[in-house]
Amino acid sequence: MDTKKASNGWSDEELEASVDAYLKMWTLEQSGQAFKKSAENRLLREGPLNLRSASSIEYRMQNISAVFEQLGLRRITGYMPAKNIGAGVIERIRKVLDAKPGLYAEIHKATADKPLPRKRTTVPMPSLEIEPQGILNPRQLFTVSLSYARALHVRRLVRLLANGICEGCDQPAPFAGEDGQPFLEVHHVKHLAQKGSDRTTNAVALCPNCHQRCHRSSDRDAFTEGLYSKIGRLARE
Repeated sequence: MDTKKASNGWSDEELEASVDAYLKMWTLEQSGQAFKKSAENRLLREGPLNLRSASSIEYRMQNISAVFEQLGLRRITGYMPAKNIGAGVIERIRKVLDAKPGLYAEIHKATADKPLPRKRTTVPMPSLEIEPQGILNPRQLFTVSLSYARALHVRRLVRLLANGICEGCDQPAPFAGEDGQPFLEVHHVKHLAQKGSDRTTNAVALCPNCHQRCHRSSDRDAFTEGLYSKIGRLARE
């Protein structure tokens, strides 16, 4: 993407940096991870948008939210769509999104995956007369994810302390891993994305079910509180 500027003074590089930051926050929100808009705003001002004010970056994020809504996509909760956006700005933001086809497709998919209603209906489901064909050769998609460097010795020690027993449900590990050892996943009680530490005082060994329960279940907060109560080495951060 070239660096030419439109009449509003924002270069293509600045606009793309804004969209990338928006997509980063969008990805975190969709995965249930916490983030601070002010921190992302500051990172932009310390980096590619060092000539822009906090308020101008905030307004740019509202521009992107407006484009998301026009496209029928779920916007970031904290950014209300801006009003009366110029057609040129809308077109430029859409071009940046279109330049990331894999991620754009992922956004459409996540938006389309609406939660199913909790109550069962009495209307019978129609039977399928034709078997779905599926996709023979699924295409690859580009996605954005965040990862953190982790201490290998911490993972080993946490699993050793668990001794093959899930520290969430107190049941034996469901199977042995490729190394022949009981398979347990190390979970950071205060998530690394929430500035939690990578220490044994903030990590537990869980079976896959309990690990997902910590991230996705409706009772994840209460379940996490139970970990603090039952595992003596944990320390709140």
